[in-house]
Amino acid sequence: MLSDWFREHSSTLTTLDPQQPLDDLEVLREIIGDARVVAVGEGAHFVEEFSRARQRVLRFLAERCGFTVFAMEFGFREAFPLDRWLQGEGGDGDLAKVSRAAAEWGAADLMHWLRRHNRTSGHPLRFAGLDIPEAGGALRPALEPVADYLREVDPDALPLVDTALEVSDRFLKGCRSGAAAAPAWAGLEIAEQNELTATLARLLLRLRAVEPLYVSRSNQSRFDIARRRVEAACHTDYMFRAGNALLSGRGLAADLSAREIYLAESVRWHLDHTEPGARIVLAAHNNHIHKTSFSLESGGGLTMLPMGQHLQRMLGQDYRTVALVHTASHVPEMYPDQSAAVGFTLAEASLGPAEPGSVEAALTDAGLADRITLTDLRHAPRDEQGAPLLNGIRFQSSHLSTPVPEAFDAVLAVPTVTRDRTVHF
Repeated sequence: MLSDWFREHSSTLTTLDPQQPLDDLEVLREIIGDARVVAVGEGAHFVEEFSRARQRVLRFLAERCGFTVFAMEFGFREAFPLDRWLQGEGGDGDLAKVSRAAAEWGAADLMHWLRRHNRTSGHPLRFAGLDIPEAGGALRPALEPVADYLREVDPDALPLVDTALEVSDRFLKGCRSGAAAAPAWAGLEIAEQNELTATLARLLLRLRAVEPLYVSRSNQSRFDIARRRVEAACHTDYMFRAGNALLSGRGLAADLSAREIYLAESVRWHLDHTEPGARIVLAAHNNHIHKTSFSLESGGGLTMLPMGQHLQRMLGQDYRTVALVHTASHVPEMYPDQSAAVGFTLAEASLGPAEPGSVEAALTDAGLADRITLTDLRHAPRDEQGAPLLNGIRFQSSHLSTPVPEAFDAVLAVPTVTRDRTVHF
């Protein structure tokens, strides 16, 4: 039944080339409707085909649907200088100076295209970051600008930032992601761990308590950005504890969702701080944009309350999701490796046949595995009890059991997978 349904309801796309005409993507217009936020996912990181498909959808949404902001699974603070570069500041060759993360984590081609797009298109895009610093691997990117702000508005509060940075420098040197930072945090004395948490909590409460004073000495916009950066530091500190507890087998249920709520609240922050009528294209992993909670069997039943679930609660029909999947027999996988600066090693993983009831199995059974397709899932078939027949999707090299039509509004599938050649982990 699923294979027949996919044959009848899937549209074949002509290309992944972002520069080609966009007419084949018109089927997406009705799916997204008037949503203010459209999330475009990826079933695995560091896949060239997903990057090209996402770039093409981004261009369609900007040029034909009036979207004005492009938000990514990228540091909130780190995005501000990158946005200025994307709007034309500096030289074309300055990306690595402006953002090492964008240059080294597989986003260089996209960022160069965005800079050209903003220069030549009649539909420019602002860039917005949503994430904690380096996905939980640093505190300085969030706190150093806060220190600069406090020197102007409240020098007496500077020791709080200095203490937090002094403690964090004892374990974060050389870390480049949360996967590396959590084990390093465990090497601190318990008193040092608690000092970091308490200091950041005091700093955030100080900002909240004296907001009128700070605003009078600066302005509301600068205060709002400073507060969001301190919140990023607090969430990052929480993720050190949560990540280490998970690795130690002592994690609380849904504990890693501290990052997810920060991502979601950052989307809302940008909606509140952009021009009226702004619409956001959001790029993140399928597991982040997912509208419902789920459990990772590969993580021992780890429960996740993803960003997308929070956004669905916040925005309702103003939030739509497009998952990106593939039907290839292999995929780049991130294998934990504490000796690596990023906390993992990237290597190809071979895949067995897709699980029955999954998106990938349905596409294969429908004879669509060798095509680029876009499928509207909003009216996917259900059983007599109302449960979706489509009940699984690949997650990296694993299978995720989930009611797919409740998690995603549409799915874009590609037939091949190529590891991003610009990433050298």
